[in-house]
Amino acid sequence: MVFRYFICLLFLILQACSSIPTTQNRTDTAVRLAQLNGWQSQIITTASFNLQSFIPEKISPSKELTIYIEGDGLAWLSRRKMSSDPTPIDPLTLKLALLDNHAVYLARPCQYVWSGGCEQRLWTSARFSPEVLQAMNQAVDKLKAQYQASSLRLIGYSGGGAVATLLAAERDDVSQLVTVAGNIDTDYWTTLQHISPLTGSLNPADQWPSLQAIPQIHFVGSEDKIMPVAVANAYQQHFPQSKRPTVRVITGMTHHCCWVEHWPELLQEISAAKKSAP
Repeated sequence: MVFRYFICLLFLILQACSSIPTTQNRTDTAVRLAQLNGWQSQIITTASFNLQSFIPEKISPSKELTIYIEGDGLAWLSRRKMSSDPTPIDPLTLKLALLDNHAVYLARPCQYVWSGGCEQRLWTSARFSPEVLQAMNQAVDKLKAQYQASSLRLIGYSGGGAVATLLAAERDDVSQLVTVAGNIDTDYWTTLQHISPLTGSLNPADQWPSLQAIPQIHFVGSEDKIMPVAVANAYQQHFPQSKRPTVRVITGMTHHCCWVEHWPELLQEISAAKKSAP
């Protein structure tokens, strides 16, 4: 009886593991999606990591470049089990980027491309560490130079929203900051979700003094249980009343659904907000 139970348990574990696409399958999905839309893969070398980017095959130089920053991807297999590879299963951020004009996509360290310094802490407790931000900053610098841009619009999804916010706080060339279901107050989020603090990571909300002058809009889904509206509200409360960034709650949206379908209209809102910013 015990042996039969063990076999059944092993079967369930193997079945669960086999349902997760391999890293190669996840990478192939993103590459095919990019190619179908006339984009191509580009690897950006930094001091610590090689980072995956996807760029349009034809894009002319412009004063402002929009960079989409990937979320945490497959950081965890379950609440207690870390993933061995954070490459996203569903390339949602890439799908958003493909709907934009004059935009490029940038993945996080160890997504799609494995580097010698890849460790699980870099997509779990230290996912927003200075080490990660240094590599992202170097990649952003290279993309900016590549397209001869003078300013940047940073758009980050989920954990990519935290990265985008932290980058914006460090840089002096960000003309607009946009997050989608963004983890922009990590201390509040870990407390709210009853999970371990992100030791080794920076909290975007703590950087509010450096973010006051940057036009911002933070989209949150009304039905998002992973990154609830309360997280964006907590971030917003760090700012003085007259400087509080815009938080837009989109009715019916969850953490994953249905940002891609509504992105064209939200892009119009983003552009309008930029034009009306003081």
